[in-house]
Amino acid sequence: MRNIVITGGAGFIGSHVVRLFVNKYPEYKIINLDKLTYAGNLANLKDIENKPNYKFVKMDICDFDAFFKLMQDEQIDGIIHLAAESHVDRSIKDPFTFARTNVMGTLSLLQAAKLYWESLPEKYEGKRFYHISTDEVYGALEMTNPEGIEPPFTTTASSSEHHLAYGKDFFYETTKYNPHSPYSASKASSDHFVRAFHDTYGMPTIVTNCSNNYGPYQFPEKLIPLFINNIRHRKPLPVYGKGENVRDWLYVVDHARAIDTIFHNGKIAETYNIGGFNEWKNIDIIKTVINTVDRLLGRPEGADLDLITYVTDRLGHDARYAIDSTKLQRELGWEPSLQFEEGIMETVKWYLENEVWMDNITSGEYEKYYESIYANR
Repeated sequence: MRNIVITGGAGFIGSHVVRLFVNKYPEYKIINLDKLTYAGNLANLKDIENKPNYKFVKMDICDFDAFFKLMQDEQIDGIIHLAAESHVDRSIKDPFTFARTNVMGTLSLLQAAKLYWESLPEKYEGKRFYHISTDEVYGALEMTNPEGIEPPFTTTASSSEHHLAYGKDFFYETTKYNPHSPYSASKASSDHFVRAFHDTYGMPTIVTNCSNNYGPYQFPEKLIPLFINNIRHRKPLPVYGKGENVRDWLYVVDHARAIDTIFHNGKIAETYNIGGFNEWKNIDIIKTVINTVDRLLGRPEGADLDLITYVTDRLGHDARYAIDSTKLQRELGWEPSLQFEEGIMETVKWYLENEVWMDNITSGEYEKYYESIYANR
């Protein structure tokens, strides 16, 4: 029996982690803690909301007193911390919110966990604070071959050979931090606090840095769901610059599997990089999404390519990210299960089959629904 808090569990990645843990570990009590900001949606978890080992708690991670009381009341022995503000464009417009949630929120959780666990006879034995971070804390990699190789890539999902398509280096667990946006700076700071609590107090912590995720339930401000929805409605597809920025993409279910593996088997005080071995230029991703949506909607393939609209590049837009997950594969046996072409097909199918979910998000109806629920409690 374990009592685990998963913060940000109503969000995109968090909901997949909550679902995996609730279904896979019926002997655990899983507490989904979420503030339900614009990106949190309990409709993401309708399929497990009545499970006996699942509980939802609406809470701000910056509320130290409330979280400390929750630690005591629920006898929490594990924390998987995903709650974060994560959209770079929003961080450029409002860096204070990102500092509050990502830095002070993480510090609030750490201090509450420290005080509660240190009050127990066994102290830190059997406890774990697992902090999920981003590859953006590392900064940017040089693009030594901007032309690259033409997708689709033919390498296997567990191979890193195609990383060399766009550059000569990767992000490793030992790569020096060099954040370039308010978002990545706030995540870098939170990472440092997590490691400092291990080094100073002996808290059993783990940090992981993951590449871009995609898949079902992603809030449609992010590239892939936004563009699927725009193609569906024949709206413009705004592409930053020339669309040549390169990112490593990971199917969200594979990320949830990695979190499960690391939470149970990862070494205390270690860092693990999680990536999909899937480097793609943004423009190539966009064209793949267009072709996939067109095919599934019965339109001529490429019929919506004319929706691409190039816009002024984002401030401080990093050229290339590329994660090396060799340590995670070698030490814990994890590897991604899907190539991008397979994952994007599953993703597009899901969004097209769940138009009501998407329409509720884009209209804001989901927020009104849950506001009414909590107003009556």
